[in-house]
Amino acid sequence: MSITLSNLPWLGIALAFVLTSLLGAAWFTALFRKPYLRTLGRPVDEPQSKDPIYFVGPMVCNFLVILTTAILMDALGITTYGAALTFALVVGFGYLVTNTMNIAINPNMPRPIPYGILSGVYHLIAMMLVCLVLVAMR
Repeated sequence: MSITLSNLPWLGIALAFVLTSLLGAAWFTALFRKPYLRTLGRPVDEPQSKDPIYFVGPMVCNFLVILTTAILMDALGITTYGAALTFALVVGFGYLVTNTMNIAINPNMPRPIPYGILSGVYHLIAMMLVCLVLVAMR
């Protein structure tokens, strides 16, 4: 497999990054903050941490997922919305949701199944959004 970074839709990568970062911020801090804290066994009135790792870290990971997705979609010749959604579902369920659930299933996670579902659904929706944006911005 040959990777040519200049072939990638960089504007689409940037847009997907902004959109999924906003979605993640809304998902975990506004829409589902209390259920998310419950899955972690934390009090729902716990103040949000100001430590930069909790903001910057997910954004770095998000960028790497988007970049990897763009590389794979380019290598696989995915250029239609239907193929992009199929790819998103395969990768979303096969890697992101499954890996999220696998990470959640450990003795330190008080509610692994709800955590896996709440976080996994975010990752699946974000992957679908990424793939659609990357096709649209080709």
